[in-house]
Amino acid sequence: MATIQECRAALDKLSDNLARADEGVRGAAAFDRSLSCHITDLDQTFTGRLKTGRIRVDAVAPGPPVAKAEIRLAMTGDDLVALVAGQLKFAKAWASGRVRLEAGFRDLLRLKSML
Repeated sequence: MATIQECRAALDKLSDNLARADEGVRGAAAFDRSLSCHITDLDQTFTGRLKTGRIRVDAVAPGPPVAKAEIRLAMTGDDLVALVAGQLKFAKAWASGRVRLEAGFRDLLRLKSML
């Protein structure tokens, strides 16, 4: 089972990957939205913002998200680490229910081009 530190490192790596991505992906990520990522097996939630093509983590707290972020993710720590490492494809994980993503319709369209 991934630790909370490994999950934080995975989110930091994802942020770095977005910042180094080609213009199309960076452009899709260049919006300002609140973000939460609930790590279900650790029952911890990272909260922050997706802004200018980077993920900024502001806090981690026990339990599910207290406030409803504009973009909400939920998955196990192992799945987060595997997604960022490229060992798990987002579409397959989402289709099988291993990853949950909730956002407004317009945000889902923009996120689709990143994932």
